[in-house]
Amino acid sequence: MSSRQCDHIGVTMGMRRRLVDDRRWARVTTGVYDVEPARDRRGEVDHRRRRSAWLGMLAYGPDAIAVGACALALHDVRGLPTDVRPEVALPGGAFGKSRDGMRVRQLSAVESTRFGERRIATLMCALLTALPSLGREHAVAVLDDLTHRGRLSPGQMDAVRSRLRGGRDCADVPTWMSLVDGRSESPLETFARIDCIDAGVPPDELQVVIRAPDGTFLGRGDMGWRLPRGRWLIAEIDGREFHDRPDALLRDRARQNTLLIRGAITMLRFTHEDIGSVGRTVREALLLDREQPHERQTAG
Repeated sequence: MSSRQCDHIGVTMGMRRRLVDDRRWARVTTGVYDVEPARDRRGEVDHRRRRSAWLGMLAYGPDAIAVGACALALHDVRGLPTDVRPEVALPGGAFGKSRDGMRVRQLSAVESTRFGERRIATLMCALLTALPSLGREHAVAVLDDLTHRGRLSPGQMDAVRSRLRGGRDCADVPTWMSLVDGRSESPLETFARIDCIDAGVPPDELQVVIRAPDGTFLGRGDMGWRLPRGRWLIAEIDGREFHDRPDALLRDRARQNTLLIRGAITMLRFTHEDIGSVGRTVREALLLDREQPHERQTAG
């Protein structure tokens, strides 16, 4: 909460000081207080990002506009880094001094939209500000998410590419954008796919549909590589929130076991802890398959 908000509800400066002294509140920066400092926020990644966005807006007053990754977080965009720096712009490109880890961007024109009683950069404006500083993996994950959910059309993607071309710190962005694939259903899938591309084993297909010989649908895998005799090497990226779909292979162990017994697939499973080694593991599995006879291959 800001000092202005506290004053509005009758929490005086003296009361705020006592709350901070009692460690019931914490002073985050000049004029801003955390009213739940003891709350365990481990794992609450979305909350942490939104908190950063609100911190910047509260610290710089009611006219401050959330921009960049902070605005993307408030637009419910997935694929952002776990921690984002509080970042705002002031109307008319007014100067504001960055402090306490917060950044004020001097932007002459910010396309903004209402967010409650505040204003945040529009999705397009936030993308143009954030993408150059996100880094390749997170930039692609953000664009994958927006494309997958139908929030960014091909025409808008072209507009982003065009408006960033030649801009400051934007030289690599068009190359990153060539990796975007809206079939990735989660940031973890994007990170794993980029890992495989870097390892020289880009997947042949995403969201691979596996059927029985009679055409019966058996399941769908996140990423797939074609193997001899119509078989597949399937990589499943396990994330708690990412496989709540009825046709996921991992939702039905019987389906998975049937596929393995029949030799239709070789299954690899990864979690977020494996990002960085997915490509290497897939490359080793593909090399091993080439060295083995193909009468039958199963995997656990």
